[in-house]
Amino acid sequence: MESQGQATQKEKKSLVINMIIKFGFIYLFIWLLLILPAGTWRYWEVYVYFGILFLMIASFLPYFLKHDPAFLKRRLQFVEKDKQQKVMQFYALIFYLGVFPLCALDKRFGWSSIPLVLIVFMDLIVMTGYLIIFTVFKQNSYASRIIQVEKGQTLITTGLYGIVRHPMYFGALILYMATPIALGSYWGLLLMLFLPVYIVLRLLNEESLLIKDLPGYREYCQQARYHLIPYIW
Repeated sequence: MESQGQATQKEKKSLVINMIIKFGFIYLFIWLLLILPAGTWRYWEVYVYFGILFLMIASFLPYFLKHDPAFLKRRLQFVEKDKQQKVMQFYALIFYLGVFPLCALDKRFGWSSIPLVLIVFMDLIVMTGYLIIFTVFKQNSYASRIIQVEKGQTLITTGLYGIVRHPMYFGALILYMATPIALGSYWGLLLMLFLPVYIVLRLLNEESLLIKDLPGYREYCQQARYHLIPYIW
């Protein structure tokens, strides 16, 4: 039993290191996409935005390390298996990464003049989006980054899944739509408008897979009427 405990601790340590390396590189890259085009270190909106991000990670990571490390392993998968999803993922990534330098250029040249209270409000919306996603992760251990049905995967129909079929996408939608204004830019919304289109295409493709491969999902769709936004669609 002692050796198994040590192995478990080693696995958790390896998992944490892997996450720090992968996500650390991603967030460093995004930070550079903001700071370099802005041409200044005095971009306080960026530090508040990343402060929220790191606060959420610092809150979530210990919980899942203790209660569901297998979920964290799933979140480290980035490459889609389906060819159509790979193409969609590629173009979505281009548009998504383009938002940050556009916000930074907006900061540099002063194209937008956003009231402080609105920026702070959008930071709260960003935090709300993260909290919704965190709740989804607690309710569904199989909420992977890629579309797949794993062996032994169970269908979740309660909690947020009793309101909409894709609560994680709902959380991501409000989080990312609030991001440009939280970074002090109206113009960044132009590129972020791709997000609802991408999410709709992605979830419809995902639903077709789940109906085919996840037992009970077709009946669940009849029970949960709304795909993404409660009482709208």
